[in-house]
Amino acid sequence: MKSSKHLKTAISPTRSENYPEWYQQIIKAADLAEVSPVRGCMIIKPWGFAIWENIQRILDKGIKATGHKNLYFPLLIPMSFMQKEAEHIEGFAKECAVVTHHRLAKDAEGKLIPASPLEEPYIIRPTSEAIIGDAFSRWVQSYRDLPILVNQWANIIRWEMRTRLFLRTTEFLWQEGHTAHATAEEAMQESVKMLDVYARFAEEYLAMPVIKGEKSESERFPGAVNTYTIEAMMQDKKALQAGTSHFLGQHFSRGFNIKYLSAEGKEEFAWTSSWGVSTRLIGGLIMTHSDDNGLMLPPKVAPAHVVILPVIHKEEDRATVMAYCERIAEELRQIYFHDRHLEIEIDARDIAGGEKGWSWYKKGIPVRIEIGNKEVGADTVFMGRRDKDYKERQSVTRQEFIKTIKAELDDIQSQLLLRAQAFRKQNTTVITNLNDLYDFFKGEGGGFALTHWNGDPAIEAKMKQELGITIRCIPFDQQKNPGKCVFTGEHSPQPVVFAKAY
Repeated sequence: MKSSKHLKTAISPTRSENYPEWYQQIIKAADLAEVSPVRGCMIIKPWGFAIWENIQRILDKGIKATGHKNLYFPLLIPMSFMQKEAEHIEGFAKECAVVTHHRLAKDAEGKLIPASPLEEPYIIRPTSEAIIGDAFSRWVQSYRDLPILVNQWANIIRWEMRTRLFLRTTEFLWQEGHTAHATAEEAMQESVKMLDVYARFAEEYLAMPVIKGEKSESERFPGAVNTYTIEAMMQDKKALQAGTSHFLGQHFSRGFNIKYLSAEGKEEFAWTSSWGVSTRLIGGLIMTHSDDNGLMLPPKVAPAHVVILPVIHKEEDRATVMAYCERIAEELRQIYFHDRHLEIEIDARDIAGGEKGWSWYKKGIPVRIEIGNKEVGADTVFMGRRDKDYKERQSVTRQEFIKTIKAELDDIQSQLLLRAQAFRKQNTTVITNLNDLYDFFKGEGGGFALTHWNGDPAIEAKMKQELGITIRCIPFDQQKNPGKCVFTGEHSPQPVVFAKAY
């Protein structure tokens, strides 16, 4: 590897040289997270966790606005609960971590060993449908008890064999919503409504365009009747499943005996749904916007909006420069930007100005301003935006900067979305010929292929084996676009999206 002084970019390797390694180096350079001593798990550092806190705060507000209440369930689930829904346990069996003992003791050599076997093993939750289904069976007696609309913010354990920070880890953070309804129509509407909440959040806050659609049968959540998804395109043209919502029908109600007495006095099984997004959204944010110089953050979820960089050449100037910086910071903190006041960092570390500026550029902060004795005397700031070249900076009067900062941040937010939309459009192709489909995905090529398919799962499995592609979704906006299956020539009610995926 070349020394840093010879690099043309802050991140090495670049996206084009080695995309997976570029992704890891973005996380390192932005100080978002690191690998933990626990296999497959991560330590989320303050800058990374602040992004998650903003995601959580915004989404929590949106979830509550749809009538849901937060609660919390135990991390441990009795193994017998998992066995009550056959498809569910089959789908998660290989990922389950199992607790079989409690209490530690020492063996003859003085090494710690598990001491007391549990009467019944516990599963560390891979998801909570089972334990929440058990609770619903007690909470629901009459149609008057419905609907139940709840959500929890929690951690999850899925014993992944191949992990990558944020995208796929053994432990991750998420929210999971769970609902119970008197009719199938209500539960179905709930599933689609929550998918809309996710889609709006992805586009309006993460500036990440998504396609809403339904999963094919082979890609459904274990135990679901229908799974709905939002799919985003990353800069390597692979798809990322950014959020899912599931219509569970009566599968879990029958498994967990969730019954209610209808208005007509008839005993009925409830209809349920579940839905969730996770810290994977941070991985999606990184791969949607970042460049070869580091992380790039949409202002609406950035931990801070503006960093003030004091430039002090002489010690006798320090008090004057710092007082000016504090004055601007206080003025900025009075400004309300969308759902919060502007958050400001003042970096007074005693390091070279260039190194300091680059460190924040790599962290993705939307706006940075440099202030030295010259700016104090002229009542100006020297401003740069993260979505523009590092060298593209300008002098702005302090009053003009304060007056226009909201517009600048809104422009950054909208420009990031426009860029991502243009990239997806450029790399999405309508394919009507089987040879063209193979050519599209050969080598490092690809993107989103909008292709008609007759619904045969054997074809789907063949494409996964031969091309490494899956059906990401059956898009909602293509429901009235019939055609001919490119594989068989048979009628197809609508096209699907094929892509390589994370």
